[in-house]
Amino acid sequence: MKRKREEGQANVPAEKREKMARRETTVQIVAGSYERVLHGINATISLDEENSKGRPANAGDGEDQVKFTDTFLFQAHTSAVRCLALSPMPSADNKQQQNVLLATGGTDDRINLYSLSVSPMSADTGLVPLPSLAGNKVLENPRNRELGALMHHSASITAMHFPTRSKLLSASEDNTIAVTRTRDWTVVSSIKAPHPKTQGRPSGDTAPAGGAPAGVNDFAVHPSMKLMLTVGKGEKSMRLWNLVTGRKAGVLNFGRDVLTAAKEGKWGTGEGRKIRWDSAGEEFAVAFEWGIVVFGVDSVPKCRVATSPFTKVHHISYLDIETDDEKKQLLVASTEDGRLVFYSTASDSLEEPVEGGDTTIPTAPFLFQLGGKAHGQSSRIKEFEILPLQENSKTIQFIVITSGSDGALRIWTIKPEEIQQTKQAKRGKPSKPGQPVQVGRLLGAYKTGNRITCMKAFIMREPIGEEELSEGDSEENDDDDQDEDDEDSDSP
Repeated sequence: MKRKREEGQANVPAEKREKMARRETTVQIVAGSYERVLHGINATISLDEENSKGRPANAGDGEDQVKFTDTFLFQAHTSAVRCLALSPMPSADNKQQQNVLLATGGTDDRINLYSLSVSPMSADTGLVPLPSLAGNKVLENPRNRELGALMHHSASITAMHFPTRSKLLSASEDNTIAVTRTRDWTVVSSIKAPHPKTQGRPSGDTAPAGGAPAGVNDFAVHPSMKLMLTVGKGEKSMRLWNLVTGRKAGVLNFGRDVLTAAKEGKWGTGEGRKIRWDSAGEEFAVAFEWGIVVFGVDSVPKCRVATSPFTKVHHISYLDIETDDEKKQLLVASTEDGRLVFYSTASDSLEEPVEGGDTTIPTAPFLFQLGGKAHGQSSRIKEFEILPLQENSKTIQFIVITSGSDGALRIWTIKPEEIQQTKQAKRGKPSKPGQPVQVGRLLGAYKTGNRITCMKAFIMREPIGEEELSEGDSEENDDDDQDEDDEDSDSP
């Protein structure tokens, strides 16, 4: 039987065996920068199918594990690009809407809208790569197109989010949060946050009237789509909003205990910079300049995160993992010294505060880290994305994309086995700050040449061929004609 099996494998053509042994995964990366440039990159990662751990193909010292291809590069705004937002992926059954909506916000008060294809271009489409002086491969996707711009805000755009494919939420420094319907890009509702009271301004301040810090720094929508939390400039508090009625539901002031736990000094602003709900909607994390405080659903402080060594926090996110047939969530934060640090916020793993200490809030244990100066990441990580690569509804590995002000995009992989085999993740025991556990592996880096301010990414589907491309163009034209007919029938 063994000899027959070997003979059967030998009869398979070499190209087919290579295709079976390797699997290519393409990630669409979109980055905005201070230089007003919007940069789209396709990163194709070669994976080894025979390795159940998801080890990259040629996982030695080879440099061809990731291939980068530029898909678009242009000046999207008249000033710096500040934030990005991607809509959820469409259903695979809906062949007419195989696109993702992209919204870009800048300091020019504009929101630009684009449509991105969920599938990369196949190598046999017949499209010739465009020439490039930089030596990078450039291949435009005809399905990527511009949709227009929104100009309903009167100040810089600070945060955006697509809770569903039908709604876009955007916040700006004019203290408003707008809800836009994506079907016709009409603002259906607008939430106005009060301007903060001027406190602690020096007597010689020459700021004009109304020049005090104001604006919404960030917001987070509850998974139920009924509640929203916001943090703003000049406010040592966060606000709760009822999305059903569009009215304020409450205000939670940050007390001295919370600010001390977040390492906010006497002259600190005390304002929240980032805020995130977990996937279950049972807790949320508020990131300050130097620390993080996690609150329960009852708005009571649950634990705090203290980075070691002490450094600034730039971005936070929750990561869902499965260990021992149990689903858990880890809090991930990016730091000024170029690391992604992972913490456990489970109630049974928290460290009790020291008696007589400066705070009474428990501390979340530090589990492990990714990156750092010793592992190819020396500059700060401005934003990051953690994408689970699944096969048969099971995560085979995590693809991590990090971006920083040095203009480099780095792609890492984390195997679920690394997290599951980590004793700290299983038992909830913290890792020693002097000997942190390092996870993940750097696959490749791409230098954009611009100072990156924001970044988003998603895993693309199977490549499209020339026939599917022509069919997609005809379907888009049919949809446009149908929309025009609907508008004509609605007009008086």
